[in-house]
Amino acid sequence: MIDTALVLEQIADERSRQINAEGYSREHDDEHADGAIAMAAACYAAPHRIYIKRDYADGVTFADPWPAGWRGDKRPHEGNVVRSNGSHGEAKRRDLLVKAAALIIAEIERMDRAAK
Repeated sequence: MIDTALVLEQIADERSRQINAEGYSREHDDEHADGAIAMAAACYAAPHRIYIKRDYADGVTFADPWPAGWRGDKRPHEGNVVRSNGSHGEAKRRDLLVKAAALIIAEIERMDRAAK
């Protein structure tokens, strides 16, 4: 049986960790009205790496949409080898989803504060 209360507690614990250990306070979050928090959440939540395709007259590039200048990217990687978010097993995938959920909460809270 799925224990929703336990999952919500884990998400709340992760949000607290983001604030206390990583320094992602309300003030920090309020500086990111550009969608960076939501994009970081999307990067964590996606089952595979996502990329932004940019077409140019002389070619195409694919860029990682992880917010520029953000530290703390916990997605699987080994050197310059990019791995799928599920490449290290279900436990790592679940951990990334909890991180994503906590970031979504941070983005909702940021939007609510901005609307006041």
